[in-house]
Amino acid sequence: MSSEGAGPGFGPGSQSGLLCPEHGQPLSWFCCSERRLVCAACAELGGRCRGHRIRRAEERAEEMRNKIVDQCERLQSQSACITKYVAEVLTGKNQRAVSMASAARELVIQRLSLIRSLCESEEQRLLEQVHGEEERVHQSILTQRVHWAEVLQKLDTIRTSLVGMLTHLDDLQLIQKEQEVFERTEEAEGILDPQESEKLNFNEKCTWSPLLTQLWATAVLGSFSGMEDVRIDERTVSPFLELSDDRRTLTFSAKKSKSCADGPERFDHWPNALATISFQSGLHTWMVNVQNSCAYKVGVATGQLPRKGSGSDSRLGYNTFSWVFSRYDQDFCFSHDGQHESLGLLRCPARLGVLLDLQAQELLFYEPSSGTVLHTHHTPFPGPLFPVFAVADQSISITC
Repeated sequence: MSSEGAGPGFGPGSQSGLLCPEHGQPLSWFCCSERRLVCAACAELGGRCRGHRIRRAEERAEEMRNKIVDQCERLQSQSACITKYVAEVLTGKNQRAVSMASAARELVIQRLSLIRSLCESEEQRLLEQVHGEEERVHQSILTQRVHWAEVLQKLDTIRTSLVGMLTHLDDLQLIQKEQEVFERTEEAEGILDPQESEKLNFNEKCTWSPLLTQLWATAVLGSFSGMEDVRIDERTVSPFLELSDDRRTLTFSAKKSKSCADGPERFDHWPNALATISFQSGLHTWMVNVQNSCAYKVGVATGQLPRKGSGSDSRLGYNTFSWVFSRYDQDFCFSHDGQHESLGLLRCPARLGVLLDLQAQELLFYEPSSGTVLHTHHTPFPGPLFPVFAVADQSISITC
């Protein structure tokens, strides 16, 4: 027999008066091999549990108490986490969904007002989609609230049951409840913590419409009175570029200019340049003549775009600071943060229109001659944005 603590002949008396049916002695020991209470006679060398690992009943009960205390602490922590999720995350998502739905309505109505005679039915369809999306998010959040309320109630019930065992059962009764404790614990461990779900977020794509985008871009870019007076900041011009006197044309040179004074604003490796003007709100458009170049980039960038070195940090479209439409030979793509989306254009645009709508958080590239929207990109743009340019073949020019 292998026992822990004093020998079985000196075991404690039974706390609940339970006696061994075979020997009539108190069940003061616990057989770990058979996982049941036994008396001292069963635990002796000649008893039925000879060779088994034997423990005092109170030691086994104390071990179970410790496990229950640990489980109760875990349940309390889990309940606190879920309560915080319901109170903060779900409430915040609901508020954001209402706010984003309101902004989406305003965006749809504003754009459709420009072309209302052509798309009355489109306006109604899109508004219904926005309302439907808002209702979907709201319903998803309500469902989540109900689900987590039920989970919290279940966890509270499990915890109350376990606490009741701790406070109302003696050692032997507690040991006899081991299976119930196991089942309760297993039930609690099967409850998963809240996870992020796109179902709880408002989907801005519900306002996207090819018809709306095409007509809206045509209306805005077709009005030259709204074009921005964009000029190049000569302090930023790469030494591989030459800037015209009117600061609108950039011409690539394979030889690095020695006349350019270096400064913190100047790009010293990649053939880039920033405009002098930046935009933080509103709607802005400008046009670039790109017909002479087979390698260029046009787009927007934040003022934090690094200027020095040959790494990706200062290369347009390869970092988080820039969003550009680019051409290299016959390949066209939209690039941001090293991600390149091929556009597969059938012909090379002679002019490239850029439309930046900071209210809608949208960047759009457009070919005015054909009325074709080449690409649209939706994202929460950080901070003021500057028109940005790069050219590695011939020249490009900002048109008035």
